[in-house]
Amino acid sequence: MTTPELPIADPADWLTARNLRLVTRLDATGPDPAAGRGLVREGILRRAIGLTLEAVGCESPMGATCKVEVDGGWVEAEVVGFAGDRTSLMPSAELHGLLPNARVVPLHRRGGVEIGEGLLGRVIDSDGVPLDGKGPIRAEGTVGMAGVSINPLAREPITQPLDVGVRAINALLPIGRGQRVGLFAGSGVGKSTLLGMMTRFTAADVIVVGLIGERGREVRDFVESTLGEEGLRRAVVVAAPADRPPLARLHGAYRATAIAEWFRDQGLNVLLLMDSLTRFAQAQREIGLSVGEPPTTRGYPPSVFAKLPALVERAGNGAAGRGSITAFYTVLTEGDDPQDPIADAARAILDGHILLSRRIADGGLYPAIDVESSVSRVVTEIADDTWRERIRALKRLVSAYTANRDLIAIGAYQRGADPAVDEALARWPEIVEFLGQDIAHAADLNHSREALERLLHPEEAAA
Repeated sequence: MTTPELPIADPADWLTARNLRLVTRLDATGPDPAAGRGLVREGILRRAIGLTLEAVGCESPMGATCKVEVDGGWVEAEVVGFAGDRTSLMPSAELHGLLPNARVVPLHRRGGVEIGEGLLGRVIDSDGVPLDGKGPIRAEGTVGMAGVSINPLAREPITQPLDVGVRAINALLPIGRGQRVGLFAGSGVGKSTLLGMMTRFTAADVIVVGLIGERGREVRDFVESTLGEEGLRRAVVVAAPADRPPLARLHGAYRATAIAEWFRDQGLNVLLLMDSLTRFAQAQREIGLSVGEPPTTRGYPPSVFAKLPALVERAGNGAAGRGSITAFYTVLTEGDDPQDPIADAARAILDGHILLSRRIADGGLYPAIDVESSVSRVVTEIADDTWRERIRALKRLVSAYTANRDLIAIGAYQRGADPAVDEALARWPEIVEFLGQDIAHAADLNHSREALERLLHPEEAAA
């Protein structure tokens, strides 16, 4: 004798209840010997609002992948949260033809990253699909997208300077191999141009470029104009432009970092360039707000400030016998505000920052590096006392000039009033020439140090 069931007014509720009863009966039969695990508990799509899909009856862990039925096929989505009996999913591709009460099938796998030397010279998207039309990628294996945490005491210290080919950085803001640095600037001040210079000129075995959330036009321009055929041979480009869903932009950053980690573990020195860290944070903001996280600082939910250090800490030096990842992250300061929440959070977790100034750029000086406000936090480990003293001396001259810029411009400054300003005024044309650099010409580390010495002590250099 069967127990009568209560009537269900909503057909969708009846369909959900029927499927849940069916799955429960199937689970009771035990695991499938052929499959080696229990039957998959499918779910039913109950709600699609904004970027989020909500399913009931679907059992899958956070971060796992499910496939969602659409008109004419399936689309993959990732589990990003739970609320009661509902599972929140975020698609990794554009949704077209989504059906009401569609099936949601767990795939019991997490996103993996194919790795190998076959990636060199290739341009891929956030899913690892080639964008360059050169055929499939020859992979040597697969690693997890989340990477493996390194014991901080096992990391090799930063002791060797890295030649980035930019005179102002080499001489005044020396970068160490394995350092993580931010390029801070507003829009249109030259972040991508400076990044391109370092891509071509930096002494590294492998270059991994993550173009995250930027304009799609810049992808081809970066590959063809910035990298060029020669630079692309030792580079891997991961592109997740602004028109991709937020989950795809997150995956683009994770994929680029995982690829860099694999090359580092092969004992190579890797240069990781990510443009930009701000777009990564904005993608996580979209996801967090969609699943109901409360907005805190300027609309950013707490998960953003948890994921930033988790991403950045994956770069750096490896354990003894491994290679290094020297990482540059561009950070967009909205409204040219250096206290923007993402800029402030990034500054706290990076090993230094290079600030690009709109005032300097408007004056026609490129790269528009504000040497007063920029800092390398490993300078004491890689620069000797003489070098550090020269850095401080030039910064004092630049600071003295900029503090009296307005008085000098209107002719109100009287020579002799301040010896430091007098010296800065006398040397200013040479300082401007030193700080500027054509984007097509490299300035190696030794040349940059010699140029700094000639600028400050011309008589000694001549002798």
